[in-house]
Amino acid sequence: MSTPSGPTDPTLGSVPDVGTAAVEHPPAAPSTGSQDAPPSAWAAPTPTQRLRILRRTRTVAILGASAKSSRASYFVATYLLSSSDYEVWFVNPNETEILGRPCYPSLDALPGVPDIVDVFRRPADLGAALDATLAVGSPVLWLQLGLSDDEVARRGHEAGIDVVMNRCLKIEHARFHGGLHMAGFDTGVISSRRHTVR
Repeated sequence: MSTPSGPTDPTLGSVPDVGTAAVEHPPAAPSTGSQDAPPSAWAAPTPTQRLRILRRTRTVAILGASAKSSRASYFVATYLLSSSDYEVWFVNPNETEILGRPCYPSLDALPGVPDIVDVFRRPADLGAALDATLAVGSPVLWLQLGLSDDEVARRGHEAGIDVVMNRCLKIEHARFHGGLHMAGFDTGVISSRRHTVR
């Protein structure tokens, strides 16, 4: 019997002529996409996801906390201390005490791993804030109002942590326990009780 002949491709070997019986191969298994698919892009957490973050939080580190009452970080700190059950840690190498509590020089000097790192830093410092957050093992990087960085969000997402950007932790907490309407307006509810997000 003559050997089938046909065009030759060095990567495929001899290609049989039309009509020549070829060896049949079983169909390839469908790809699951788990190996070749690129990682999903970061997406801003939904209200439900933000609520879930707040519910599981017990400790908050305010990175860039200030002892100046005019600063946003001071306002957020006073709210969290008076109106939440969170343990709040202050981080600023230039301060020793804020609101009667010790201020730590860095995240790795804290007495524990914070559930949220709430960032009040310059935009140029956000990459370093992410690096420090990852180094201590905190699961959430929270960038306050006016702060956002797509590269930081991408890196944080790929590292497996939650990244919230351009949102105020005080506003979000108040929104979910009834002090603010979902759109962000004050509901007029006044209470001296500490609120646990449910």
